Amino acid sequence: MRRSMSAVGSSADNALAESFNATFNRETLRGRKSWPTQREARPDAFRWLHPYSTRRRHSRLGQQSPIAFENALHRTPTTLAQAA
Repeated sequence: MRRSMSAVGSSADNALAESFNATFNRETLRGRKSWPTQREARPDAFRWLHPYSTRRRHSRLGQQSPIAFENALHRTPTTLAQAA
């Protein structure tokens, strides 16, 4: 992780967070304004977040799911001894 050094209020700094939030809002709210309580909102948020974080394909990962991406990393030799 690198700290941002650009100007205050630069939209480029938080583009990834904004994209994530927009997707979360669009796919979770679906016309809903709010939940009666935070306790009721949490399960809906988790139901969306778990597949997003594990199975959904991401463009940044070459259209692989995070699980497939991680599995590919573990199959790749990381030292010369392992590669030989």
